[in-house]
Order: sequence, then C-alpha cells, then structure tokens
Amino acid sequence: MLANLSLIDIATVATAAFILGLSKSGIKGISIIIVALMVLVFEAKASTGILLPMLIVGDIFAVIYYNRHAKWKYLLRLMPFMMAGVVIGTLVGDQMPEYAFRKGMAIVILVSVIMMVWWDRRKSKNVPQHISFAGIMGLTAGFTTMVGNLAGSFANIFFLAMRLPKDAFIGTTAWLFLIINLFKVPFHIFSWGTINWETIQVSMVFVPAIFLGLFFGVKILKRVNDELFRKFILLMTGAGAILIFFS
Repeated sequence: MLANLSLIDIATVATAAFILGLSKSGIKGISIIIVALMVLVFEAKASTGILLPMLIVGDIFAVIYYNRHAKWKYLLRLMPFMMAGVVIGTLVGDQMPEYAFRKGMAIVILVSVIMMVWWDRRKSKNVPQHISFAGIMGLTAGFTTMVGNLAGSFANIFFLAMRLPKDAFIGTTAWLFLIINLFKVPFHIFSWGTINWETIQVSMVFVPAIFLGLFFGVKILKRVNDELFRKFILLMTGAGAILIFFS
C-alpha cells in the first residue's frame, strides 16, 4: 500500500499527520481537516483504519501531558453513549457503499458545524443538565467516530456546552478519545478489516509528523486564551466541513 503512494499522496498524509499532532496537543476543531485529507488519498472507509492508530499515538501524548486537567464527571456522562454509538456505527457502516460513506461524512460535518454555530450564538448559555443531552451527543459522536473518525465536532459541542475552561476541555477530551479509539480497534480489525499489518505500516511511517505537530501545538496553545480557543474551534470546524464536502 505504501509503495503505491505518490509523492503528492505522501505529502498530503504527512500534512494530515502534522495537523493531527496539532489537534492532539489541544488545538481542537481541526480534526475534520485531517479526515478530509486522508479521504483524498485513500478510500473513505479504508482511511478510517489507517488514521485510527495515528490518532491513538496522539491520544497517548495528550493524556500524558494534560492528564491532571481531566474532569471525569463529564467524561463518564458521555462515554457509555459513545460506546453504544460505536457499535451502531460498526453495523451500519459495514453495509454502506463507498459513495454513501463519503457523502455521509460530509453531511455529518455540515450538521455538526451548524449545531456548533447555533449553540455559540444562543442568547441563553444555561448548561443542559438532562441526561438526554449527553445521550444524543454521545450516540452521535460514537456513530460518527466509527464511520469517519468525526466525533470531535459533537464531543466539542457537549464540552463547550459544559463551559469547561481550556485546560479542562483538553484534558477531558484527551482521556475520552484515547478510551474510545482503543475501543474501536477490534471492530476495525475483526468486523471491517480496515486495520491489518499493511495499514499499520502506513500509519507508523507518519508518526514523526505527528510528533512535530504536537511540539508546535503545545507552544501555540500557551499563547491562546479561552475565548480565542472557542472561536478557533468553530472556524476550523467550518473550514473542514467545506473541504470534505467538495472533495
């Protein structure tokens, strides 16, 4: 698989890996761009299996670096619903043709962008406490993370709604995605067949680019305040939605 990649393909995946590192350092809202770049090189479903081990590498760093800021109360409220969503996504995604899979990704992103903008513009900033809010966000995030590694937008909505400060936001999502991404691995191996020794080799080649992104991301984050951080999430999520919709 790796030998079949052109120089442009390699540069595209390396760029995705670098952005992944930025994302896992705490710069949220840019994961959609990573997915879009991977889909440009690989088929939509195949790209999810190649990307997952790369995500886990970034997750491990994020947990080590931001572990002390995690708010387990919010994480445990969302995680069971996400796991259920992963199972549903496995069953549904296994039956999807490639064209529908790609278009489904685009629709999910656009819906998530609309929801995030709507939430940020609401006059009322009361935090939703009902379990149904966590249920809807969790099931949707679990489903979308399985079919396209796109849970970030919906998890962002939930944690932005909880009004978590920047460091707590990053630390909590770091643990959430490490657990969920590890939970997804058996489904990719045994159900979809999208992770195997060949795909892991492709994933590992781009690990240095992930670490480069992590290094720069940590430095950038130190200069960003909470309000700018929130606006950046919305801006980058919207840009990523447009990119993948027209890819």
